[in-house]
Amino acid sequence: MGANALKAPPDRLYGRVRGHKLRPRQEWLLDHFLPKLAWPVPFGIAPRELWLEVGFGGGEHAQALSAAHPDVGIIAAEVFETGICSLLSRLAPDGTDPPPPANLRLFTDDARILIREMADGAVRKLFLMFPDPWPKARHAKRRFVHPAALPEIARVLGAGGEWRIASDDPTYQDWTDEVFGAQDLFTVQARVTARPDGWPPTRYEAKAIAAGRRPVYWSLRAC
Repeated sequence: MGANALKAPPDRLYGRVRGHKLRPRQEWLLDHFLPKLAWPVPFGIAPRELWLEVGFGGGEHAQALSAAHPDVGIIAAEVFETGICSLLSRLAPDGTDPPPPANLRLFTDDARILIREMADGAVRKLFLMFPDPWPKARHAKRRFVHPAALPEIARVLGAGGEWRIASDDPTYQDWTDEVFGAQDLFTVQARVTARPDGWPPTRYEAKAIAAGRRPVYWSLRAC
């Protein structure tokens, strides 16, 4: 079945939210530290623009963006508690309770909910780094890159807004090419197999390369 023949994805999350039992420090991070930077807690700066990462995994990409661009407000969305704790534990190492980064906020629910609530053109850059590929054909409707999702994402990015995508999964790579080859809301600025300058690495990328898989990186502009 082609991408454009699919029904719109159901408005629900798939996959696990919690993995193994959390350790006491992880529980503390979720209960005490997370509320300090959980969106919509205001940024500690007046950001020149807003960026959004969907599914931040272990959070190293979002953290690197935050450190490299202190004048940008970054919202990082993730639902899997282990990943959330991974980022929080680097921001607040054992035995510490520091103030949260002034320009980084976390959203711990379905990113589609947040996107729907945002104003037109609210986000200047959107990042989707190595998303769950949902490789089985019957699960294609669960992919974040989906024809039915493009109008809302284009609306939030506004004309000229950038969407960066990376994937090491051949099925997802073909799917992404198919989806963006059959629409007129985004133009593909680049499709390369070497991580571009200014794209922070992720542990998923390193794992994929070590396993012999070749990532693909897309840069798209909203029309």
